[in-house]
Amino acid sequence: MAYQTSGTIQSWAEEDRPREKLMLKGKAALSEAELIAILINSGTVDLTAVDVAKIILKSVNNNLNDLAKLSIKDLSKFRGIGEAKAISVIAALELGRRRKEQDRPQRAKVTCSRDAYNEMIPHLIDKPHEEFWILLMNRANEILRPVQISTGGISGTVADPKLIFKQAIEHLASSLILFHNHPSGNLMPSQADKDLTKKLRDAGRLLDIPVLDHLIFTDKSYFSFADEGIL
Repeated sequence: MAYQTSGTIQSWAEEDRPREKLMLKGKAALSEAELIAILINSGTVDLTAVDVAKIILKSVNNNLNDLAKLSIKDLSKFRGIGEAKAISVIAALELGRRRKEQDRPQRAKVTCSRDAYNEMIPHLIDKPHEEFWILLMNRANEILRPVQISTGGISGTVADPKLIFKQAIEHLASSLILFHNHPSGNLMPSQADKDLTKKLRDAGRLLDIPVLDHLIFTDKSYFSFADEGIL
C-alpha cells in the first residue's frame, strides 16, 4: 500500500499501522521507515511518523550506518523531531551496534558419545537414585539444553514418551539423546532399557526427531547404545 503524505497513522487500516503491523505480521515485515516511526511515535500536523522517518532516511540515502552517525542536533533539524525523539533513535541504533559487536555464544557440539557423556556429568554424577534426562540438539548437533524427564528410586525411573517428545517439540529440537543413570555402577542395559530405547527410537522416526543415542551413565563410565550397534 502507498502511504499517504498527510493524515494520522490512526486513520490507516489497522494492519498498516507500524505497531499493529509488527504485532500482526512480526518485526521482519516492517520497513526501516516503519521501525523508525515506532521510535519517534508521532509526526507533524501534515506528516505521519512514517513520512518523517522516510525524510530522515532519504537524507542519508537510506543507509542505516550513516543514520547512526547523526547527532542529536542533526536529527533535531528535521520537522517533527525534538530532542527526546532524537535520543530515542540514537539509543536504538546504538543498541543495534552493540548487538552486532557481540559474538553469538558458541554452543557445545556433540560429535561422539564421549561428548554427550561429558555434557551430562554435572547433572548425573553422584546421584543415589535413577534419573532420566534428554539432551536436545539442533540440526548441527549443537546442544540446545539438557532436560530432566523424571526421577525415581534406586533401581528405576519412568520415561514417558509423550513428555519426552513434548519437550523436544517445544524447544524446536531436531534430534535428541537419551540418558539414565545406574547408581549401582552396572553398565549393562536391562531388557526394559532395550525395549524403551526401541520404543522411543520408533517414536522419534515418526516425528522426524531422531533419537541419536541412549547412554547409561555411571560416575566412572557409560554405555552407548549407538556405539554398541543396538540403537
